[in-house]
Amino acid sequence: MNKYLLFRTDRIGDFLLSAILINSIKQNDSLAHITIIASKKNFDYIKNFKIVDDVILFKNNFFGRIKLIFFLKKEKYKNIIVHDNKNRSKLISFFLKAQKKIFITDFQSNSHIEIIKKILKKLDFNFDEASLDIFKKKIFDKFKFTNFIQLHFDEKWIHNDYIHKYVNIEPSKSELLNFLNSIIQKTNKKLIITTGIVPPKIFNDLNNSNQNNNILFFENLTFENLESITINSNTLISCHGAISHVAAAKNIKQIDIIDKSYYYKKWSDHFRNYDYIYRNKFSIMSEQILKRL
Repeated sequence: MNKYLLFRTDRIGDFLLSAILINSIKQNDSLAHITIIASKKNFDYIKNFKIVDDVILFKNNFFGRIKLIFFLKKEKYKNIIVHDNKNRSKLISFFLKAQKKIFITDFQSNSHIEIIKKILKKLDFNFDEASLDIFKKKIFDKFKFTNFIQLHFDEKWIHNDYIHKYVNIEPSKSELLNFLNSIIQKTNKKLIITTGIVPPKIFNDLNNSNQNNNILFFENLTFENLESITINSNTLISCHGAISHVAAAKNIKQIDIIDKSYYYKKWSDHFRNYDYIYRNKFSIMSEQILKRL
């Protein structure tokens, strides 16, 4: 057994990038045993991945770090990879035993997929495009539908709830309703509207007044259930986030809404079946989306 320790003490979307790396390691090393140091935000999610052998919760306090160091010092790892690039992870790894320690700051690159390829090269491993399909895990299939488009409408659509310097794309209730009906008219598909942990008020307003059987609203979803909807969709429309990586992994067509001020390519350079539009006034942006459907 070859033991690998990988630090991913951040969020679900960040881990989905690491899953590509883990997939590649498993394909190159049949004896690989992967342990992930996870955060509270991604610990429960990571536990469902079959390609991960063990998950340890990182407790972000002084005593938690000391306890973790003493626990990990018992093991000798073949490779330690600090993939979250956190100083706390680098510090903990300093005290651990490994044949090789890899820090992503050692690599210059404009995209995360290129960094993954460089890590693999340092491990003397090859990269295979098949590694992009990361879902060798239990798929939650409670929400199974066919022939539908998913619109993920979360706080990123609401100007006061998101990054204020980003272009305002917030629609009025009538604008959003017309847009939803236009999608159904053009595609002749059902439309599933999902949202984040705290649904925008306009989401609840439309959900409460909706009488169209071709439009379904879902809230209070776990990420696993949200993921299941995306995996079964024909197309995902969303503002860039963790769900974008789910669509990319399963080669689902997606229309990604991004802001010109941020360099998203570093996160999406490996995406397949991918299209994007820039944040704009909703009346303009909605027409751009419809043209791409």
